[in-house]
Amino acid sequence: MALLNTAAGNSKILKSQKGTDFRIASLSLYPDDQICPAAILAGCKAPCLVSAGRGAMGTVAQGRKNKTAFWHRDKDLFLETLEKEMRNFVKLCAKQGKRAAFRLNTISDIPWEKYGLPELFPDALLYDYTKSAARLGKTPANYRLMFSYSQETKYQKQVERAFKTDCPVAVVFRGFVPTGSYFMGREIIDGDKSDLINLEKGQGKIIGLKLKGGKETQKSKSLFIVEPSQACPAPYAIAAE
Repeated sequence: MALLNTAAGNSKILKSQKGTDFRIASLSLYPDDQICPAAILAGCKAPCLVSAGRGAMGTVAQGRKNKTAFWHRDKDLFLETLEKEMRNFVKLCAKQGKRAAFRLNTISDIPWEKYGLPELFPDALLYDYTKSAARLGKTPANYRLMFSYSQETKYQKQVERAFKTDCPVAVVFRGFVPTGSYFMGREIIDGDKSDLINLEKGQGKIIGLKLKGGKETQKSKSLFIVEPSQACPAPYAIAAE
């Protein structure tokens, strides 16, 4: 069982690497309370992680579950396998005149820095979204993080800690992304174009993402989802009701 998707099967991965010197490999696990511990706290598990995008497809979900089961069953072998696949991908990229990039938490939130992976690949770029504000500013220079926002009350300590940094903050908007407006004092930029752009231009900004998924996801009342009317025309204007 291969762990990494190296064919840019994820549409965001494909858009992110297009026209750049990078090729991006991604790892998609099926989120549970251990590999994405803040998902329930942030209210994002159902509307985003489980059913959004290709996750709604039965075969895709099963493949992710198999990988997650592998992680729990034999973490050492999982890491050994992942490292081998990452090394092979780095070599392939070098042959193609490309730089390797990895998004290992496509829909999980594992602190890969604890397992030494960024240091093993100093010439590669690693990046992820995270719901753990404690990780911000504590990863190696080649492992860059963006914080995932939610309005859930129990999640606000994480939000407050994240906003004390200039880390890009990803906010999921229902319907459309109100670019050029402001949310919580930060300018909103279109985060759906490219994660590599988000990393370079998102410091101190809101990475606006349009809510993806089917009808049930679109009707979700989760506080992980922000209404565009909550955006403001100026950094500290009062949002519409």
